[in-house]
Amino acid sequence: MILGIGSDMVDIRRVEQVIGRHGERFLSRVFTPTERARAQRRANQGATYAKRFAAKEACAKALGTGVRKGVFWRDMGVVNLASGRPTMQLTGGALERLQAITPHGTEARIDVTITDEWPLAQAFVVISAVPARVAET
Repeated sequence: MILGIGSDMVDIRRVEQVIGRHGERFLSRVFTPTERARAQRRANQGATYAKRFAAKEACAKALGTGVRKGVFWRDMGVVNLASGRPTMQLTGGALERLQAITPHGTEARIDVTITDEWPLAQAFVVISAVPARVAET
């Protein structure tokens, strides 16, 4: 069952301008340490940050709150599973909201796709409820 869908598109040049103007203050306010470490390893850091910014916006839309009502930028972080597939790791208010919208007996699955084609970065987020896995004993 789909709980929420969000999409966002960001101009990479705009994100680069904000980083140039506000630097560390912007980066530490918006991005998790994991996201920042990944961007530092990339040749095109602006596109990397822009894709993650778009994913955060899309996730906030899928949660139904936007970046308000206790949901903050760093509560949503793009991470990659062992397979390489991106997903979102939620904490704080974003995790509370996710738990509130996830029906009893199910668990949330967050599917993310991110891409860029200069000068744009785009992300889609789908939050679904899937049957809860039974713990093996």
